[in-house]
Amino acid sequence: MAKKTTRKSVRRKGQAVTIDAVASFANVSPMTVSRVVNGTGNVRESTRERVMRAVRELGYTPNLAASSLAAAQGTRIALIYTNPSGAYLRELLVGALRGATRTAAQLVIDAWDEYDAEAERNAARALVKSVAGVILPPPLCESKVVVTELVRAGVPVVAIASGRFHDDISCVRIDDFRASKEITEHLIAFGHRRIGFIKGNPNQTASALRFDGYRAALEQAGIEFDRALVAQGYFTYRSGLDAAEKLLERRQAPTAIFASNDDMAAAVVSVAHRRGLDVPRDLSVVGYDDTSAATTVWPELTTIHQPIASMADSAIDVLLRGIRRKEGEARKMIDHVVAHQLVKRDSVAPPPAAAQD
Repeated sequence: MAKKTTRKSVRRKGQAVTIDAVASFANVSPMTVSRVVNGTGNVRESTRERVMRAVRELGYTPNLAASSLAAAQGTRIALIYTNPSGAYLRELLVGALRGATRTAAQLVIDAWDEYDAEAERNAARALVKSVAGVILPPPLCESKVVVTELVRAGVPVVAIASGRFHDDISCVRIDDFRASKEITEHLIAFGHRRIGFIKGNPNQTASALRFDGYRAALEQAGIEFDRALVAQGYFTYRSGLDAAEKLLERRQAPTAIFASNDDMAAAVVSVAHRRGLDVPRDLSVVGYDDTSAATTVWPELTTIHQPIASMADSAIDVLLRGIRRKEGEARKMIDHVVAHQLVKRDSVAPPPAAAQD
């Protein structure tokens, strides 16, 4: 109640939101807000997250004339991506642009599509000459070639949505193992025991963690793992179509399918409809990420909400903290795990009576 009152009063007066208002909203001191915004001092991760939530809720724009933020002006940060889904990319860019605007950093965006290892190495070597820090979403955050070149040049790097394979870079992610286990348990709670799984691209550590979470949930429930119910996908709609066809043509077809992202889950729904199957009466389908793809199909998908935009926004803060560290101060790697959410929609129901064990 108090939070809503603070926000409304600030907007009604038409005044710029002050650091004191943010401090009151987050229930911390103005000094703590300053430390979080400027990336200085030691602040607990839970406190930092609470302050950043207040910053976003209130639309706080720090005073760019302040010396603490003047250092951010002219700071060039690169966001490099390659071949993400369109829905994922939109969320990523919205968050990164929001963070850059809020902190007065200059954001450079580039695509490295179809680069082989040598091209990635050359691009990374050129990049370090013009930027102070780099944000890498998957799959580039998994590229040992790229990460090695950036780290060797002393450029701070923040990976988004990675399984944190490298100890020399910071990371903003969710707990993929736990999230995957949770959504599989949701299917099991509805009575499903033949649960198909469509893997993500093997070049990403998050794919393996999601598969591990799925298997852990089955084992915990006493359900024997059946490799015939697993199909390889690559996080693309097309790969989801192919994987769904393989799973649904089996004599003992699954009663539910968990696809490792929403694009592939939407493809499963399409294949099910083409085969005359009702979702969720004949087949339950769940996805992952909670991108726009989850709500542009019918029925809308039950999925794991991964706050991609907020993660990209937070990555800007983590990166600036590394860039602004004092001379001689050791660089601290941050593994920032943000909360996920199981979003329940209409794509899950109990299995058909004839299919229940």
